[in-house]
Amino acid sequence: MPSISTSSEQALRPKRLVSLDALRGFDLFWIAGADSIGHAALQVASGPVAHALADQLEHVAWEGFRFYDLIFPLFVFMSGLSLVLSLGGTIPSEKRTASLLKIGRRALLLYLLGLFYYRGGIGWENDLRYMGVLQRIALSYFGAGVLFVLLKPRHLLYTLVGILLGYWALIALVPVPGVGPANYNQGTNLAHWVDAKFLGGKKWNGTHDPEGLLSTLPAIGSAILGVFAGLLMVDPSKTPTKRVQLLLIIGISLLLTGYLWGFSFPIIKGIWTSSYVCVAGGWSLLLLALFYWLIDIRGWSGWAQPFIWIGMNSIAIYMACNILELGRLAKRITGGEVGKTLDSLFRSGTSDLATALVAIGFCFALARLLHQRKIFLRI
Repeated sequence: MPSISTSSEQALRPKRLVSLDALRGFDLFWIAGADSIGHAALQVASGPVAHALADQLEHVAWEGFRFYDLIFPLFVFMSGLSLVLSLGGTIPSEKRTASLLKIGRRALLLYLLGLFYYRGGIGWENDLRYMGVLQRIALSYFGAGVLFVLLKPRHLLYTLVGILLGYWALIALVPVPGVGPANYNQGTNLAHWVDAKFLGGKKWNGTHDPEGLLSTLPAIGSAILGVFAGLLMVDPSKTPTKRVQLLLIIGISLLLTGYLWGFSFPIIKGIWTSSYVCVAGGWSLLLLALFYWLIDIRGWSGWAQPFIWIGMNSIAIYMACNILELGRLAKRITGGEVGKTLDSLFRSGTSDLATALVAIGFCFALARLLHQRKIFLRI
């Protein structure tokens, strides 16, 4: 069962990166309703610039990369980073079994939470979604964790390269049974064929799933990038400034690699292409460098406090957004005559903006309450 810590000593471990909590909270902030705030605000503002910004809060239809396409892989990246911090860096051989059991237990609990999150109805046999956001994070965490425990960093790097190149070879070169030559098109590529053939239960897109079976392989690569970031953050030979420099250098290198690779292996979140792993990993490293420099080095953490509240209870807040349906609760306050009045007094869409602001306010209030009471849901 998930454990609930009521001790500040347990909640704030010596090696805890406050910047990581803030970055995790910033990431979840967009899932919890910040995207709705952005859309509503931009609807009120209107204009070409507003539309361009609104586009960044939507996933691309298929190929390409926008800001909102970073939210999910950033979580996967941070799961790998947290893995290193929670296990205390390099694992001695005599502690491998205990570490593997710990990783397996966490991954299983997270996967089961994912099944609960996406069940959607009473009939398990009809509504059970075997692969989803939490399930992908669980499987990526597990895959990266096992490799981290068993392999030396040099061999882990070789494995990462092998995963990315191997996945490219599968998608780009292997013919799709019943379809024809290998392709990157939605619904006819090899990853989607595998889902249609072997993935049971409810699929997000009917016959295939954006968090499908085959595309979980490169997602493990995203978590491994987080593992390397974690190893850098706990390396005692690196000064904080040196860490930031290396995060920036590696992040920019990954961005260049990903965008260049994208000309031949398109950047596609829906099948988590290897170029997508590189681009998302690059941006994740740059964001980590920014948050680490601002919060842990410069000590400017006041602005990030709401994000820290959420980040320290990310699983609880993520589940609460689904179970409590904060958006619908907010609508009870800002809808009806109140909403009509707001739209008539200001501009059309003001009521939607008010609803989004109230919903995210509920999210912050819940996170703050849990933080004040020293209640932290841990898996």
